[in-house]
Amino acid sequence: MSFSDPLWLLALTLVPLALLAARLLRRVARRRARRYAARYPAAPTLARALAETTGRSLRGPLTVAALLGAVALVVLALAGPRLRERVATHNAAIMLVLDHSGSMASHDVRPSRLAAAIRAADTLIGELPSGVRVGVVGFSTVPDVIQRPVPAHAAARAAINREQAGGGTDTGPALQLALRLLDGGARGHAPAAIVLLSDGAANLGVSPVIVARQARREHIPIYTVALGTPGGVLNDGIYGIVPVPPDPALMAAIARASGARAYNARTENRLSSIYRSLGVRLGSRTRALDISPHLLLAAAALLLAALLGSVRTLAALP
Repeated sequence: MSFSDPLWLLALTLVPLALLAARLLRRVARRRARRYAARYPAAPTLARALAETTGRSLRGPLTVAALLGAVALVVLALAGPRLRERVATHNAAIMLVLDHSGSMASHDVRPSRLAAAIRAADTLIGELPSGVRVGVVGFSTVPDVIQRPVPAHAAARAAINREQAGGGTDTGPALQLALRLLDGGARGHAPAAIVLLSDGAANLGVSPVIVARQARREHIPIYTVALGTPGGVLNDGIYGIVPVPPDPALMAAIARASGARAYNARTENRLSSIYRSLGVRLGSRTRALDISPHLLLAAAALLLAALLGSVRTLAALP
């Protein structure tokens, strides 16, 4: 919970001060009552007096508690309390940019980097609301799998499942294409984000960090997931065993330049967990809910209870 005018909360100190004052007044009243005592009263009269005194003694504190509770709720309402809640986003667009270069055939992530990436992408799509538009850019030496953002998520799943490992890693141009498909250059475009999954070792085309800076200017964050382990290798038929370690530093630089967050995944379970959390984050937004009217209604109810209690207490006095 947050408050738009938290200085009003200082007024809550009036509540314990009022309780302390009421306690002191009760002590003074008891001392005065001890000066007067009835000797040998009639039993019925004594019983009736005790019952009336007990009723008034119970109603009094309850009335005071209701009154002070109402004051506290009014103060809280004046402070402007806000509750944060996540609500589904139905007009956003998300581009999945998936690396299917030769290094993605490495088996350091089971069953392979690419197979794990495809499964995780399916997990992410499954977490998105149906109204969110999803697109795909698959790339290796060049961007070669292109699906514009559409509400039909089945189209994105089909594009992802067609990818096969092979070729170089042309990350920068793939990100440029994703920005164009999201209408990043258009003023007032719909909320959009890019999710880049790669082992990070870009070796072709424009620097992806430069593209990420452009994405930040266009208010399109690029969330990156670096897939693979430092000991990853590729069994190439021509060159033999080739080391293909991921480049998480580059992926972190891309995310940072675009104003987003970078993730590292060394297992399929970790990758699926990341994509699931990204699906929840990108498929919803945080909304501040003003609860002041609810507090004022509760305060009115307590004030009414205090008023009724005070009327009954006065009516019971001789």
